[in-house]
Order: sequence, then structure tokens, then C-alpha cells
Amino acid sequence: MHGRLKVKTTEEQAEAKRLEREKKLRQYVAATTAIFEKRKMGQLDKEALELTNQILGVNPDFATLWNFRREIILRLEGEGSPEEMQSLCRGELSFLETCLRVNPKSYGTWHHRCWVMGHVPHPDWARELELCAKFLESDERNFHCWDYRRFVVQRAQVPAADELRFTDHLITRNFSNYSSWHYRSRLLPQLHPDPRQPGRPTEAVLLKAEPEPTILCVYVSREDSSLAVAFSQPVVVTPGSCDLLLFADEAPLAVNWRTPDGRNRPGLMWLCDLPASALNDHWPQHTFRVQWAGGESQKECVLFKGRSDGWCRDSVTEEQVFRCELSVEKSTVLQSELESCKELQALEPENKWCLLTIILLMRALDPLVYERETLSYFDTLKAADPMRSAYLDDLRSRFLVENSILRMEYAEARVVDLSGRGLTVLCHLEQLPLITHLNLAGNRLRRLPPTLAMLRCLEVLELEGNQIETLEGLPPLPRLEELSARSNRIQRPSDLRPLASFPRLRLLALQGNPLGALPDAQSQLAALLPRVEISLA
Repeated sequence: MHGRLKVKTTEEQAEAKRLEREKKLRQYVAATTAIFEKRKMGQLDKEALELTNQILGVNPDFATLWNFRREIILRLEGEGSPEEMQSLCRGELSFLETCLRVNPKSYGTWHHRCWVMGHVPHPDWARELELCAKFLESDERNFHCWDYRRFVVQRAQVPAADELRFTDHLITRNFSNYSSWHYRSRLLPQLHPDPRQPGRPTEAVLLKAEPEPTILCVYVSREDSSLAVAFSQPVVVTPGSCDLLLFADEAPLAVNWRTPDGRNRPGLMWLCDLPASALNDHWPQHTFRVQWAGGESQKECVLFKGRSDGWCRDSVTEEQVFRCELSVEKSTVLQSELESCKELQALEPENKWCLLTIILLMRALDPLVYERETLSYFDTLKAADPMRSAYLDDLRSRFLVENSILRMEYAEARVVDLSGRGLTVLCHLEQLPLITHLNLAGNRLRRLPPTLAMLRCLEVLELEGNQIETLEGLPPLPRLEELSARSNRIQRPSDLRPLASFPRLRLLALQGNPLGALPDAQSQLAALLPRVEISLA
């Protein structure tokens, strides 16, 4: 039996542990009693600081002791030199790291660290950013650490672009790092503010990386003596600049550019008037070439003799028009994330963030294949998040319009049917500059966007069964001949005043609108639109 290690029995081990716990408890109580006694006596010295070390080192959530510790540091700050304060704070920060290793989510510890960094004479903010990165690698959902990082970023004046790159790194490691996604939502409005919606980033940044503007379509009209250029995103053409150049039969042509609404703000379409010499019918054809931004994007169209118009149009049937092209690797990752989100949604059926993520993932993977499923998830999400139903309706409408454009059989389609889709907004009209007939019946539209003026060829517009109250703000449509606005909410003839500037309008259907009940509606409309045949009843 000699030379063998004696092994304690289970009872002996339990007793040893009990005695150890009692010993630590006596030490804890003794230290706590001594701390409160020193505080009562006003003894704010380094001995009191050491006593709080003993307690906070094992229980960093003892909030009262952090308060006492700050009182001690303030006393010592008043008594010592800046160098001594720097040394004291450096030791305090080291001690706080020890406490955070005990409990990385200790609110009191992170709060005290903020306080110390506000009192240290020479703060090392780079060191604090490294500390945050280390703790977030261990636990990406450490909200107290995220709050502290935002404090450090503000004090150190770290550029938002640097922080966005930091979130890129974390999301690359784990696509489901929702804390990083949330932080991105705070950073993007700073880097890409939307002037129309304060506090939100621009839509181009939300949907995909912002590409350079490209020319989608060039349309020339002999009848109107005009040329229109549609862009992939809003641009500004400064008067007298070389931003947008026009060549007629390879000769430069000096023209004045304007937007369809005449405001000349950033727009998706710019127009110019053409001189008679560029449209004469003595030549078999005329070639018009438009060049944007020093030749990076250009397009040309041909106007043949005897033709009233000519155009050149990019294809709109490629899915990458509205989303980024995905590699096999990215598609695999997104597909995996979609399956994970669906599993989570099965456990939490009304988790609105999960539902929205599912919709966006399906959109990124294949908008047409997942269309029906996407619409079903929209219904579920609206029920779970009624406060954002208007936003969700607009997002749903945008997706449906995009899908309809993607399904167009050829780029130069002249008739588009968007009826009965439940649309609340009308978008992507820059993709449809050549259409002559647009059916929007049976939707939920309240207004028509000014961008409708980009439809330079539109001859027939069907709007029956919507919720339109007024046409105010609508620029003239140069080719529109027939407009059906039956069963809407138009109450006064003055709501139709913009139609007076439509040069070719000849038929207007208004049955089923409240204005039909006005006794003098017909006469007022006749005075407003004398050349138009109007149906009220």
C-alpha cells in the first residue's frame, strides 16, 4: 500500500468543497464589511481600492462598489499629478479586463470603463477598439460591448466607413451576426443619407452596391423634335457641362438638357429639343449617339427616313437588372441561410426580423422562382408587424413591378399589364420608356408619381379601380390620348387640372368618382378640358 496516492471519497470531496466555500464566504463578508466601514468613515484611499478589488474580482456586478471606487479615484485624482493619474487609470483598465473575463456581459464593468476612459489624461482609443474586437469575436451578441464600442468610436472620432468595414469582417465570419447587421443599419444613413427620408440610407445602397450610371435607352421623336435619354439611376446634367454629349451623324450637337418635370433635379431621364437640320427627311437615316461621363457609357439610335421615331433599348429580361449576380459560392451560402431562417421561423412564427430576412434572401436567390412564396411571407409579416404595413406594401409592390419587367418577352415591349397586383407604389418606369399602353387597373394606388412623365410614348393609361384622389404634380404626357380613371376617389374637377397641359388627350372616363355627384361637374370639366370627350355617368 506504500507509495500509492490516497484518493478522497465522494463524501470527503463534498466536505472539502463546503469548507472552502465557507472560507471564501467569511472572506467576502469581512471584505465587504471593511469596505462599507471605510466608506462610512470617509477613508477614500488605496487600501479601500484594494478591498473593492477582492470583491469585484469575483462579483463584478456589485454596483455599489463601482460607485465607491469612482469616489476613491476622484479623491486620488485631486491629490496626485497627471502622471500618477495616468498610472492609476492604466491599472484600473487592467483590473477591468480581469473583471470582464469573469463576466463579459457585466453592465457595471463596461459602464465603469466608460467612466475611466473619460478621466484618463491620455486615453489609448486604439487599444479600446482592439479590446472590443476581441470580446466580440468571443461573443458577437455582447450588447454591452457593442454599446461600449459605439462610445469609443464617438470619442475617438472613428470614420463611419472604418466601422462599416469592421462589420464586413464580422458578417463574413458569420452571416447570421444580427448585431453587426443592426450596427450597419446605424452606419449606412451616415455614409449614404437619403435626402427624402432623413435617418435612412439611399435605396441603391440598401439593395446592392451602387454602380456607375449607365444609359438604358435613347429615344428620338420626329413629331416632337426631341430626344430622351433614360438612365439606370438618377443623374444631374449641369448646364454647359460635358456630362452628357449628343452627336448627330457624328457631328457634335449643342443642346439644352432638361428633366420631364422641368425641375432639373437628379433624374432618371433627360430631354432635349432637336434642331430641324438634325431631322430633315432628305437623308435615308440619321444616327444619334449619346455619351455620358467621358465615354464610360454611350448608346446610339437610328431614325430612318419616313419613320416618326427611333430608339435603342437595353434588354430588361436579365435578372441582374434588379439584383447582384451571385457566384455559386454566394448562392450556396444564401441558400443555407434561407434554410436556417425557415427553421427559426418554424420555432418563432411571428419573428418579424426573421420573416423579412427570408423575403430578402429569396429575393436575392431567385425573385421569379420564389415569387408566390415571397407573397405568402409578406402576408405573414404584415400580420406580425402591422405598424409597418405601409412600408411592407410598398416593398411588395416594388418586387412585383420588378418581376413583371423581368418577365417581359422582349426589350422593346409596347404594352404592359400591371393590373390587379395590389400595387401601392409605381416604380422602375425608367425601364419602360417605350410603352404605348399601360394597364394599372385594380390596384391600390393613391397618387401617380411625377416619374410617369418618362413614358414619352404612352398613348393609353388605364387607372380604374384604384384610390387616386388627385393628379396634382403630374407633368404632361406628350402622347397620351386615352385615360380611364373610373372608380377612384377624385372629388373636384380642379384635381384634374394637370390634364389641361396634355396636348393629345381626347378621351377621359371618370365614372364612379365622387365628383360625378357634383351638379356642375360636367360644365366645369368642359371648361377645363374643352377638347376632351369626358364620361361621368
